Amino acid sequence: MAKVTKRYKLPHRRRAEKKTDYRRRLALVKSGKTRLVIRRTSSHIRVQFVSYVPEGDKTLVTATSQELAKYGWTSGTGNLPAAYLTGLLAGTKAKGKVGEAVLDIGVQVSTKGSRIYAALKGVMDAGVSVPHDPEIIPKDDRIKGGHIANWSAKAAKPSFSKYDPKEISKNFEETKAKIMKVS
Repeated sequence: MAKVTKRYKLPHRRRAEKKTDYRRRLALVKSGKTRLVIRRTSSHIRVQFVSYVPEGDKTLVTATSQELAKYGWTSGTGNLPAAYLTGLLAGTKAKGKVGEAVLDIGVQVSTKGSRIYAALKGVMDAGVSVPHDPEIIPKDDRIKGGHIANWSAKAAKPSFSKYDPKEISKNFEETKAKIMKVS
């Protein structure tokens, strides 16, 4: 009889699908701290506080950019100001449950000043401590939506049908004040 030997090793399904980097995840889990998980799509952002338990991860708090409408946000949910406000909302929800967390961006590409780091700034402004490099945080003008208003003023043809980009900074401040009142 011929003896069959295994010639190759199949990777984990989520690794093959490029959804999970298990080495990075293991390092974050070994830290023993709650993970601040930030995930983005082209039109939304989700911020979660997740702690490890042997039976599986336990989600403590979740906030999505879709929830911002409850607080008066009328602009898009996939932009930089919405990411900051989502982080602020998650941070205010987690105030009594989480004091310190470690950032988990998964397999997303880390880019200085991106929506991921705007959400991180929102979480930190809510009072949760997260170790980070201060240079990666976007500037305040971008967080308030100034770059969107500037771009729309220069654009030849307006492409905003759902909201007025000139009002985004005002809407940002109003929504931020409502979120801060919840805490």
